[in-house]
Amino acid sequence: MFIRALSLRDFRSWEHAELELSPGRTVFLGSNGNGKTNLLEAIGYLATLGSHRVAADAPLIRMGADKARIGASVVNTGRELRIDVELNQGTANRAQINRSPARRTREILGILQTVLFAPEDLALVRGDPGERRRFMDELCTARLPRLAAVRSDYDRVLRQRSALLKSAGRQARSKADLGTLDVWDGHLATHASVLLTYRLRLVHDLYPYLAQSYAAIAPESRPATIGYRSASLPPEFLDPAREPEPDDTEALEAIMLRELAAARPKELERGVCLVGPHRDELDLNLGEAPAKGFASHGESWSFALALRLAAFELLRATGSEPVLLLDDVFAELDRRRRTALAAVAAGAEQVLITAAVPEDVPAELAAAPLRVETSGGPDGRTSRIVEPATPPA
Repeated sequence: MFIRALSLRDFRSWEHAELELSPGRTVFLGSNGNGKTNLLEAIGYLATLGSHRVAADAPLIRMGADKARIGASVVNTGRELRIDVELNQGTANRAQINRSPARRTREILGILQTVLFAPEDLALVRGDPGERRRFMDELCTARLPRLAAVRSDYDRVLRQRSALLKSAGRQARSKADLGTLDVWDGHLATHASVLLTYRLRLVHDLYPYLAQSYAAIAPESRPATIGYRSASLPPEFLDPAREPEPDDTEALEAIMLRELAAARPKELERGVCLVGPHRDELDLNLGEAPAKGFASHGESWSFALALRLAAFELLRATGSEPVLLLDDVFAELDRRRRTALAAVAAGAEQVLITAAVPEDVPAELAAAPLRVETSGGPDGRTSRIVEPATPPA
């Protein structure tokens, strides 16, 4: 899989851009603040419908514009598809596939797969559980795009059920209130069971890739392992060595309904939903200790890098090879980690890299350079590609 062409309009610092890209390795060179990362962020958005830097879409729209557009021509096993997304201020975003409107923006998911390495990845190890849940869910959706609809439905039901819990907790609990809550329990359990099925399957499948990647990066360190943590599930479901079963979804739905019924008095008292995958966690361990709080800075970087490498290898093994996006990460890594990442990049079909100077990119990658510069003031700067850039030494 590779991106043949990328177009931007009013995205971040890019007023307009039309780039022709090729398989192999390309590096966008330029000083910090020139808009290099914005290019990779735009590509990542087409793959995930989200940014790795901000939670909302509004900051992605260029200052003074009312909408932003991102488009790419993606070649996969000889077939080319064009995908476009329009980000709108105050109204719903829109998407197109081969210039035809999609009913929902999420219909483009799966056409482009990416794995992004960025300085923000340290939050996978040191950040809050939401960072790790997002990692799991984005990787699950990359493997099975229709899971995006399940995630959306789960979030919608969770919001509505939480609102009902708050209102029911503030007033006398009528039979009608509790009957309505029974209905929402059923909806929540249905969507939760599907999401849990694919999260547990992901942890099982990712486990060996993570162990191998971490051992290659930090052979002198304690072994790295992952596991799924949930207060709602019995221990046998949480063992990453457990083979997923065809009837897991049905069993998980029954467990969710039972746990929701047991938790209802506390939920009504507190006015919050206490059961479900929104409260679960991806455990990261070094030896017998959790990585968060016990890993050194170097070990944390190694674990974050190993998670991304494992994700890349998993997607490569089970489908089309994803586009590899490396956002200014080589400058953050020591020699061993640079070597491990460069080895993977050297064998990838397409790698897009950002760096401040050519020396930040390992010479063995022989990346084709494109220089990025900006013009204008701090509130109206505009990024542009300046060619030719200095070729790699």
